[in-house]
Amino acid sequence: MESLGTLYQNHTGYAPDAMTPLSGAGSNRKYFRLTGKRTLIGVCGTSKEENHAFICMAKHFRQKGIPVPEVCAVSADGMNYLQEDLGDTQLFQLIKSNGLCDYTKLLLRQTIRLLPRIQFEGAEGMDFSVCYPQASFDRRCIFWDLNYFKYCFLKPSGVEFQESLLEDDFERMANILLTAPANTFMYRDFQSRNVMIKDGKPYFIDFQGGRKGSFYYDVASFLWQAKANFPDSLRQELIGEYREALQAFYRVDEADFSNTLRHFVLFRTLQVLGAYGFRGNFEKKAHFIESIPYALANLNVLLDEGFGEYPYLCKVLRKLCEVGNVEAKSQPSADVPQPKSLTVTVMSFSYRKGIPADESGNGGGYVFDCRAIHNPGRYDAYKQLTGRDAAVIGFLENDGEILRFLEHADALVDMHVARYLERGFTHLSVYFGCTGGQHRSVYAAQHVAEHLNRKFGVRIHLIHREQNIEQTFEAL
Repeated sequence: MESLGTLYQNHTGYAPDAMTPLSGAGSNRKYFRLTGKRTLIGVCGTSKEENHAFICMAKHFRQKGIPVPEVCAVSADGMNYLQEDLGDTQLFQLIKSNGLCDYTKLLLRQTIRLLPRIQFEGAEGMDFSVCYPQASFDRRCIFWDLNYFKYCFLKPSGVEFQESLLEDDFERMANILLTAPANTFMYRDFQSRNVMIKDGKPYFIDFQGGRKGSFYYDVASFLWQAKANFPDSLRQELIGEYREALQAFYRVDEADFSNTLRHFVLFRTLQVLGAYGFRGNFEKKAHFIESIPYALANLNVLLDEGFGEYPYLCKVLRKLCEVGNVEAKSQPSADVPQPKSLTVTVMSFSYRKGIPADESGNGGGYVFDCRAIHNPGRYDAYKQLTGRDAAVIGFLENDGEILRFLEHADALVDMHVARYLERGFTHLSVYFGCTGGQHRSVYAAQHVAEHLNRKFGVRIHLIHREQNIEQTFEAL
C-alpha cells in the first residue's frame, strides 16, 4: 500500500486522500481504490511477469480501440501499477440483481459481439512472447488443465477411476482441440465477472492470462460460466450474435462451429471444476464452493448430449455427477417424509434495534453474532452499501474472516436442517446480527439462505430487516 501511495503521488503530484481495499479475483493480487486528485485503481501483484503481461496487453488493446482500462503508472520493480477506475458495476452483478431483463440481455449481446474484435484485432501485431505463463494454447496447456481437474476435483471426490483409460480419453480430447484454428487472442477467462459496465457500455478486465489460441474457448467460457446459469435459449441466441460478428473476421460453417464448440465447452467445464476444487475446497473461498453445483449441473446436461469420442471419461463424469447430486441434496435418509415442508426463516438484523422475535411459535433455531468479523462499514467507500453489493462482498471474501465464520455456521445449521427434515418439522429460524444490520449480517444471511435452498431444496424466507427487503426461495 505504501508503494501504491508513492506511485499515485508521483503520477498525480498529490498524495491520495484514501486507499480502500477492493474485491480480489481468483488470484492473490490485491486491489485498492485510491481517491484524491484523481480516482484510480491500484494493483499489487504477486508476479512481475503476470503484471507485465497485463500492462503490455492493455496498452496494445487500447491502441486498437478495444475498451480496456488505461494503465497510468507502473512501479520501478514492476510489482504494482495504477489503472483507470471503471467503477463497481460488473455485468455478472447486474444480471444477478436485475435478472435477464431487456437491459442485461442488451449488454450480453454487446459483449459477445465485441469478442471477435478482441480475438482477431487483438491478435494483430500482438507480441505473444509477453503472455504469462504460456505464449500459446498448446498440448501442454491442455494437459495442465485436465490434470487440474483430475487432481483438484476428481480425486478428492472419491470417484474411482483407472488412470490409464482416463489418460487415453484426455489424449483424444487434446487431439480434437488442437485441430481448431488457433491464431487468435484467447482471453481465457472471458466471463461476465470480468466485464465492467461504465456509461452503459462493456469494458474488459483480467485478461492477463490470455495467449494465442482458439476463439472457441472464449465462447465456451462466457456462455457456460457456471454461476451465470444462462438458459439454453439465451445461449443459442448469443451464439448467433457471436457468429454474425465473427463473419467480419472468419467464416465457418454453422454445423462445424457447433461441433467444435461442444468439445471446448466440455473441456472448459472440466478446467472450471478443477479451479473450483482448488479455490473452494482447498483455499475455502466461498464463491468457488457455491459455484460447484452449477458447474456439475452444466456437466450433467452436456453429458446428455453425448460425447462418443470419450467413452471412459464420460463414464467417470456420470459417476461424478451422481456423487455431486447426492451431496447437494444431502438427504439424511431415503424415507424422509415430505422434505420440502420445512421453511427456514433467515434474517439479518441490527443489535441496536434488538434481536428479532421468533414468529413461528416453536422457538427453534440460531442467532449468530457477526460483530467479531472485520467490518467494512468502518470505511467510507462501503458505508452506503450493503452486504448484497459486489464491493462489500469482495471486501468480506478477500478478508476471509467471514468465510471461516460461515464454515462453522453452515455445519451447525446443516445438522439442524437435516434433523428437522427427518422429524417432519415445519419451521426453523436462523438469524445473523451485526452492529448496523447492513454489511456482515446481510452477507451471512444471503449466503446461508442460498446455501440451504441449494443443498436441501427447502423453502427459504429471507429477510434483511433493516433494509426492508424480503425474498422467498421456493422449495426445489
